[in-house]
Amino acid sequence: MKHEGGMDLEQLLTIVAAVRSVGCRYWLEGGWGIDALVGRQTRAHRDVDLDIDSAFEHHVLTALHGLGYAIETDWRPTRVELAAPGRGWVDVHPLTLDAQGNARQAALAGGWHELPRSFFTMGSIGALAVPCFTAEAQRFFHSGYELRDVDRDDLAALDRLPSP
Repeated sequence: MKHEGGMDLEQLLTIVAAVRSVGCRYWLEGGWGIDALVGRQTRAHRDVDLDIDSAFEHHVLTALHGLGYAIETDWRPTRVELAAPGRGWVDVHPLTLDAQGNARQAALAGGWHELPRSFFTMGSIGALAVPCFTAEAQRFFHSGYELRDVDRDDLAALDRLPSP
């Protein structure tokens, strides 16, 4: 499945391999993160939301540039979105990690979003195990804004998951 000009599974796997190659810890968020919880691609995707260890931000951006991605939106330190023609977008969210496994993300309006270690888990896309956010975290991330149809579809996919 591919969103017109969006991110297909092959490209997602290429991006994950590039991030892993620089030794960076990462987590899938958003639609692909929900797919990781489900264990398969459930819909077409425009992009991948990729939360990374901020200590590796330069290395990750360099690796993505090597794949043909260029910065399109730069709202650092909160996020930076890269695009590659015909291959979709990568929305990078740098996280500051602590020794206990908790994380913080800079908020656009200042301050921080606190992400407890309980928000982090493992999922899979096909046969590949991938770090992602829990269903609880995904539901939290889908609050506080006007939901789009795709957001409602993602939440419905979470509702179909077996209870923990």
